[in-house]
Amino acid sequence: MDVYDLLWMKSRDVAEQTLQVPFVQHMQAGDLQADCYTCFMIQDINYLVRVTDMLGVMCERGGLPEDIRLFMENRYRSYKEYANQTLHQFNLRGVSDIQPIPAMEKYLRDYKAIMEEEEPIFFAVALLPCARLWLWLATSLQEKELNAYFTWKKNNMVGHPEKHYRALLDGHLTTPDQVQRADWVFRRQMQNEHDFFAAALR
Repeated sequence: MDVYDLLWMKSRDVAEQTLQVPFVQHMQAGDLQADCYTCFMIQDINYLVRVTDMLGVMCERGGLPEDIRLFMENRYRSYKEYANQTLHQFNLRGVSDIQPIPAMEKYLRDYKAIMEEEEPIFFAVALLPCARLWLWLATSLQEKELNAYFTWKKNNMVGHPEKHYRALLDGHLTTPDQVQRADWVFRRQMQNEHDFFAAALR
């Protein structure tokens, strides 16, 4: 089993727990309060912009292996485009006035620590839980088109994160210690994702 699949397998329990949090379950049922969804999306916009900024910093870092540099640049362009689209959708000029909830504040703080303290490959690992979990959640949700939140499901069912991550992780995480560290980073970020969804509706 390659590293890409191993990381997901070892944290699959967190994904299953996330599927069961009230916010996700009420979204699936179609009876989630609209203000809860709006608050969730505003927090997610802040996440998008802040992580895009960190990707920009990673792109400027000297001495990156060529494949990691190309990965960071590709992810930066993708995040930047999506962040701009979402800001426009919500008629926002920026996120300076968005106050992150504690779960999001911790999530972004962990990202920053990984960016500053770990080898660059582990920042790539830190990005993967969001990409894999949202796709898995969207695929797992039993929603019909008449559901008010079907758009979230539809928009997040599209994606092939393995194209960006699989070869990169396998090429750089080659020792047991590296894989163990990647597992720690991945699970920590999976837990942050879970906590973000859980905090959206108590």
